[in-house]
Amino acid sequence: MKTISKNFIIIVALFMLPFAIARAEYPDKPVTFVIPFPPGDLEDILTRMIAEDFQKTYGVSAAVVNKPAGGNPFAAAVEVAKAPADGYMIGSFIIAIPVVGPTLGIPDLSPDPFTPIGNFLTYPFVIVAGKNAPYDDMQGLAKYAKKNDVALGHFGVPLVPTRVTFALAKKMGFSYASDAAFDKLDCNTLASGDVDVMNTTIQLILPCLKDVKVLASIGDDRISLTPKTPTVKEFDKTLDVSLWNGLFVKKGTPKDVQQKIAKVAKKTVLSKKAQKIAQQTGALIYWQDGKIVTKKIKKDIATLENIKKILE
Repeated sequence: MKTISKNFIIIVALFMLPFAIARAEYPDKPVTFVIPFPPGDLEDILTRMIAEDFQKTYGVSAAVVNKPAGGNPFAAAVEVAKAPADGYMIGSFIIAIPVVGPTLGIPDLSPDPFTPIGNFLTYPFVIVAGKNAPYDDMQGLAKYAKKNDVALGHFGVPLVPTRVTFALAKKMGFSYASDAAFDKLDCNTLASGDVDVMNTTIQLILPCLKDVKVLASIGDDRISLTPKTPTVKEFDKTLDVSLWNGLFVKKGTPKDVQQKIAKVAKKTVLSKKAQKIAQQTGALIYWQDGKIVTKKIKKDIATLENIKKILE
């Protein structure tokens, strides 16, 4: 029996050897980074930089795929959730995916199917109006909207910036007459008259920043490019939430695979090139590891619960 057991162990070990070798070679085939929004914004720019460095570091193709769905980032998240837990499909996700996604009744997103690799970006999100708007700040907007119709443009009703914008309006005693989701909210959106006010990233309005009115920013601190513009938190401390972006993989992805992804991403976002982008845009570009992100998600869920009560 001892001889049989020994032979059996040897056979099993030899059988498993190819799999152990294959696992140790990650990545040995193309890797895909999935972004739920169109190209051009900061998460897209930085994710492409990470993918480029990933390709140089590991010698495999690393593609970035944009999958916008009318301001709905959850469709792209579902695709990543359905992928194997092997690190070959990586989500570049906003706060809403792990914080709001599990509450929407989407089977593939509830419970949260993702493990955070790390956060790398806090968006400088703003509430902005056209240069001809008959108000110059949030107080003026509140007064105007109580007697006039104001149309709001956003990236999707369930998303954090949108909910914060609605909650601030309610706290200030007004509401938007209409609202709509857009794939992109830039200078052309305001110029076309499609909306009166929109919440968007400052990156998308940089070309016309001097020709618009930034009424408020959403985040921990004032944006360096608009230092006179107050944050939403300054109007109401209970609306204290920042809009971040990070890399996520499906739960069950091996630790060593997660570490390889994190190693490249951290080096990319802390590089001089990435930090120069931070200076130019007012964004915060940094690296927070998965453990820190996990704690952040729990805090943000509590904040969003409070916002939900405000909007009820």
